[in-house]
Amino acid sequence: MSTENSCECSGGPKLIFACSGAADVGEITDRAARKMNKEGLGRMFCMAGIGGRVSGIMKTTESADKILAIDGCPLNCVKNSLENAGFSEFKHLQLADIGLEKGKSQPIEDNIAAVAAKGSQMLQ
Repeated sequence: MSTENSCECSGGPKLIFACSGAADVGEITDRAARKMNKEGLGRMFCMAGIGGRVSGIMKTTESADKILAIDGCPLNCVKNSLENAGFSEFKHLQLADIGLEKGKSQPIEDNIAAVAAKGSQMLQ
């Protein structure tokens, strides 16, 4: 089969970056990203590698078809880190936008599932 006529359906990966911070909402973002990864909705990827400008992580992120940044609190560390690394094409999910606030949101399955569902929708 000629590559000239082949479908370009495969594209790059769908990457998920979670804040994974120390607060309750950080745990929720981390667990939601892991849930999405496990369910094959996207690939959880290393936010620290973006901050450290690790070449392999940067190249994989550059090749991503879609990127989702999940921030637990209004400091928006994931969004800011991606932008500071030169990325501008990504979806951003801020937990406060779906009613989850720092210091007031338990990392229970319902909250984790709500974040995973919204994140999945944003990656479509």
